[in-house]
Amino acid sequence: MSDLTQLLDTEPVVATAGTDMLADSLTQQGAAVSRADWRPPHPGTEAALAALAADGRMREANATAIARMLAVRPQLVDVAIAGEVFPDMSERTLFHAGPPVSWDRASGPMRGAIIGAMLYEGLAADPDDAAARAARGEVDLSPCHHHGAVGPMAGVTSPSMPVAVIADGSGDGVSYSTLNEGLGKVLRYGAFAPEVIDRLRWIERVLGPVLSATLRSRGPIDLQSLIAQALQMGDDGHNRNRAVTSLFLREIGAALVDGAAAPTDQRLEVFEFIDSNDHFMLNLVMAAGKLGSDAAAGVTTSSLVTVMARNGTDFGIRLSGTGDEWFTAPAPPVDGLYLGGYTEDDASPDIGDSTITETVGLGGFAMAAAPAIVGFVGGTASGAVRRTLAMYEITLTEHPAYQIPMLEFRGTPTGIDAARVVRTGVQPQINTGVAGKVPGTGMVGAGLVEAPMECFAAAITALAETVR
Repeated sequence: MSDLTQLLDTEPVVATAGTDMLADSLTQQGAAVSRADWRPPHPGTEAALAALAADGRMREANATAIARMLAVRPQLVDVAIAGEVFPDMSERTLFHAGPPVSWDRASGPMRGAIIGAMLYEGLAADPDDAAARAARGEVDLSPCHHHGAVGPMAGVTSPSMPVAVIADGSGDGVSYSTLNEGLGKVLRYGAFAPEVIDRLRWIERVLGPVLSATLRSRGPIDLQSLIAQALQMGDDGHNRNRAVTSLFLREIGAALVDGAAAPTDQRLEVFEFIDSNDHFMLNLVMAAGKLGSDAAAGVTTSSLVTVMARNGTDFGIRLSGTGDEWFTAPAPPVDGLYLGGYTEDDASPDIGDSTITETVGLGGFAMAAAPAIVGFVGGTASGAVRRTLAMYEITLTEHPAYQIPMLEFRGTPTGIDAARVVRTGVQPQINTGVAGKVPGTGMVGAGLVEAPMECFAAAITALAETVR
């Protein structure tokens, strides 16, 4: 039978795109319909997309940027004191998550973390004194991302805090993050009670030095290898880090036990602290992501997103091709599950640098690898898979090391393309913790959120201006 005869004998299928009205009408008439999930570009971006397409350099620029991101091999090499590794950090400097923000615009958890850091550093006598001094401008606020660093939730980093030092095993890049305090009433969620400050001082006095001595004894830790293994074990790298924390503890175990440089009781405290803190590795995974995103920055005409971060007031992104410029929109609320008696009325808008994980193919982009995460952030296991599948539409590649068993070991969707975001209308999916909106509250839940489209529209418009 000829191909033409086969075609004539086959029931015709009508392809439709856009509104469902035509497809529904044809289906009711008995026709076979193939629906394409198509939407027009975000309003106001048509001219910018056309200019970038006509210029023709964006595709090659994106290939260069994503190759640089994937070439990075993050390794934990040391734990040091923030004031000693950041040359532009004075005793009054506090780094914070997200785009730039001032005290008068700061969200509740950001204010709470600033107050807590001032108490920890001895810059204020009590919370009221700290708030008054911050309002008078007696501390200098600067985004973590401006210093090669990242911080979860409020992300406040002060001079005395230990920071993890992450180096590129295949290059010369370096990134930093604070050490994770655990969940609940902790500084990063805006809490500043005495037990919060006591924990920070223990981290400075015990956890940081013991980890530094352990790393000097056993050498660098390959973070990419740990993250890749953890994805096979049910982690997503953002809100589920149980497996990767266990793998990390196994990596340092022998050197920690044999650590003559630290007292036995302190080594036991460190082991018990990490063992009881399933989120310990979050900060290190974030710093590993920051190393990759920084490597991808500065490629002319590239629409690759290198930063995605929020401070509880603004949600901001940066593109490789637009350098250090921030494109912001109001931080959105989180669709969350709440702890105890808390409700959405108690919640702050989205906050934290931890969306660097989504920026490099983890977190919400890897939820199909971690179906159990829905018990923490909400949704369904099948919904987690759908969220990951949707992210392939707006990313440049699949990560060769980060693979998802449920998707036949397909690489995670990696490298957000702002042009694809505005062209398809598909928004980056994020899973996140939720901080209380009143300073001092701490953690109130966890949930899901979408990056606001306005950031990407503004970024693509600005990128188009560079080629006109």
